[in-house]
Amino acid sequence: MSSHRSSPILAERYPIAFIAGLADIALVILSAHLAHYFRFSSWDIPHHYGVATITIALTNSLCQILLGNYESWRGKKFIRQLGRVYTAWLVAVALLTGAAVLLKVSTDYSRIWATSTLLLAILQMSAFRIGIHLLLRYIRAKGKNLKSVILVESKSADEEVNHALGRLSEYGYKVIRRVKLEMNQEWIEGLAAHVKNYGVHEVWIRLPINRGEEIKGILHALRHFTVEVRYLPDLGDLPLLNHQISNIAGMYSIDISCSPIEGPARIIKRLEDILIGAVISILILPICLAIAIAIKLSSPGPVIFKQYRTGINGRRFKVYKFRSMEVHTETGNEVIQASIGDPRITRLGSFLRRTSLDELPQFYNVLQGRMSIVGPRPHALSHNEYYKDLVESYMKRHKVKPGITGWAQVNGHRGETSTLEKMQKRVEFDLWYINNWSLGLDIKIILQTIYKGFINSEP
Repeated sequence: MSSHRSSPILAERYPIAFIAGLADIALVILSAHLAHYFRFSSWDIPHHYGVATITIALTNSLCQILLGNYESWRGKKFIRQLGRVYTAWLVAVALLTGAAVLLKVSTDYSRIWATSTLLLAILQMSAFRIGIHLLLRYIRAKGKNLKSVILVESKSADEEVNHALGRLSEYGYKVIRRVKLEMNQEWIEGLAAHVKNYGVHEVWIRLPINRGEEIKGILHALRHFTVEVRYLPDLGDLPLLNHQISNIAGMYSIDISCSPIEGPARIIKRLEDILIGAVISILILPICLAIAIAIKLSSPGPVIFKQYRTGINGRRFKVYKFRSMEVHTETGNEVIQASIGDPRITRLGSFLRRTSLDELPQFYNVLQGRMSIVGPRPHALSHNEYYKDLVESYMKRHKVKPGITGWAQVNGHRGETSTLEKMQKRVEFDLWYINNWSLGLDIKIILQTIYKGFINSEP
């Protein structure tokens, strides 16, 4: 076993990924010939078209390599793999387009041929990967193409691992033995014997991060084996937010409280806010004008109610709403939440709150960049001060911009939080949204808001 592991070549260590690399080149060439036949009714490609085809194939392969798409697929989510393939392909297309313009050769090629080649290539590359993925799932369901694992864990039950083990075969692994940590000489010898007798591929250590000495002991016990050892930190006792592994200044970091909406994701979300926010702002302008006139005629006071709220990273900002209450003065610094039958709410204000029309001016906050269309709802400053010591991880909801609507709101956790349990539930949904953010999730929440989020019985 050791000699096999000591000098693996790429094709032996990553056979499927290596095949994918060769397949991509072949599929680009095939796509170019198909596109040429569709456009010119001939399979014979002229020399300069052949040069362009090879250039496309090699540029794509280089971009796929740079994004790590020809590394082992085992243990990785297929959707994320496919997403990285598309990202690399878009980069390759951008490079090729730029090069064609700079070299002034774009007019030498049929635009129909070039476009068809690119579209056919990405479609066939996608189909190839989907086919391989489905084939692997079928093979692994029958117990083949699986790496065997010994799992070393603490004596306490770990629900996260129990849940993951149920579908571990989809990712190419199987746990053949779960070993409870005891850390004595007999146990150490037994672990080494298990590794040798079962011929396992990997040993996974699932222990809390305060068990460093035991982890060192396990590594020492396995020092004579070439088995791969992985540490899966048990962070069950820590409140986590977007936990992942990062490399900072050459040092590995376990991020346990970071926002997922950074880098390209931050740009995507901002573009989402600008585009959708601008369209909605134009559409609702007549409604806003009508509401403003109705407020001015129905009760004395300003049309727009302004109040400081906590935004991203704890920064304060003024949130805008249509005034729905009689003008009044709060007692001290306390902000009293509106409740059912609240005498401060005007007759028009009651309608605006039930239909959420009082929130429409917040689209201006969105265009300003202080809010997002989707995100945790902003609370009054006094509520933040009150709840931050009562609800664990409460302030982590400020790792992203507050939103006009959110995951908590479309799931019924909106309006007055009259009990601590209600606020805890709202924060739980807000943190789930931050941990699982995606453009698709935002679109889903917006659609659900349109479908069921406007009319509500809360004050």
